[in-house]
Amino acid sequence: MKKLEVLLALLGFLSVDRGVTGIAVAQTPGVTATEIKLGQTKPYSGPASAYGLQGKAETAYFEMINDNGGINGRKVNLISLDDAYSPPKTFEQTRRLIEQDEVAAIFGTLGSPTNSAIKKYLNGRKIPQLFIVAGASAFADPEHFPWTIPGVWIYSDEAKLYAADSLKNTPNAKIAILYSNDDAGRDYATAFKAGLGAKVSQIVSELKYESTDPTVDSQVVALATTGADVFFYQATPKFSAQILRRKHLLGWNAKTYVAATGSSLASALVPAGLETAQGIISGAYLKDPDDPRWANDPGYKEYAAWMDKYLPGTNKSEGLYISGFNNAQVMAKVLEQCGNDLSRENILKQATNLDLERPMLLPGIRYKISPDDYRPIKNIRLQVFKGDRWMLVD
Repeated sequence: MKKLEVLLALLGFLSVDRGVTGIAVAQTPGVTATEIKLGQTKPYSGPASAYGLQGKAETAYFEMINDNGGINGRKVNLISLDDAYSPPKTFEQTRRLIEQDEVAAIFGTLGSPTNSAIKKYLNGRKIPQLFIVAGASAFADPEHFPWTIPGVWIYSDEAKLYAADSLKNTPNAKIAILYSNDDAGRDYATAFKAGLGAKVSQIVSELKYESTDPTVDSQVVALATTGADVFFYQATPKFSAQILRRKHLLGWNAKTYVAATGSSLASALVPAGLETAQGIISGAYLKDPDDPRWANDPGYKEYAAWMDKYLPGTNKSEGLYISGFNNAQVMAKVLEQCGNDLSRENILKQATNLDLERPMLLPGIRYKISPDDYRPIKNIRLQVFKGDRWMLVD
């Protein structure tokens, strides 16, 4: 048997390195006896650069993992590259990660247009595209793209929650909506309108913007002139800050629903000015460190201790750090479940068989993925911004 394994290894079929368990495993690019190599792209520059904080959090989490001996005896090497939120750049950088750096899997790439650019390439090569930070429904499609798995809730589920709340509390309102002209924005808009049902005719204006636009001020001005009582928008933090600021300057007091993509306190609301955000409503599935109810919560204490050691001096309240912390924990759990079988097939198998509690998930919310349902978060809470923090709607 030993001679056969050596022969297969020479042919590239097996690794003769038996790892920590002594079991020969299928050769996977990026996997050795001492290392698991992962790759991702994040917008560390460009119009969505605020989201780069997630990449910093995910990198810092695996730094902690490695300081504690790694996963099943292997250190995790996360290579995180800048794609400037440009789909062609995402494709170029992802090809580099696969073909030059030879990573075992892609993890946590951010953005709907960027992930769309690499989805076919990765699925065609049967390379895991795991826990991406994009919730367009096209990414939760195990039948057609089994190697692609979202790491956040599906945007259509979130948008329907806002529509239901609007119908309940402002049933006769005139409604205006604004969203990005990409998969994410279209998903939000389509689901929000579907959630309104027969009341969809109450939408008096619907506008879009491009991620390359310098501002969205003209769209907000146009929407405000309609006199809409309810305003729903989807945006990245940069545009969200612009929207809130312009809406406030116009004195437009519409009840406002903000998609979670633009609800970051530090990256959207603070730049806009907290006075512009009073009363806005968004969705949540993660604990807010500014909510006093979590002060003595074990999950929050775990997160805070990690932040103090691995991201000292940064803002614990920044939701992008929290989501990066959560996402990296899920990826680490998948690698742990893989044991010594780190074939791409087994990585996918473990990623599609998850039912987890995580320290910073809100009570009652679990991270759950099955082979026929790739939506990781299936229940969401509403929150309203008051004073200087988000508050859950009980």
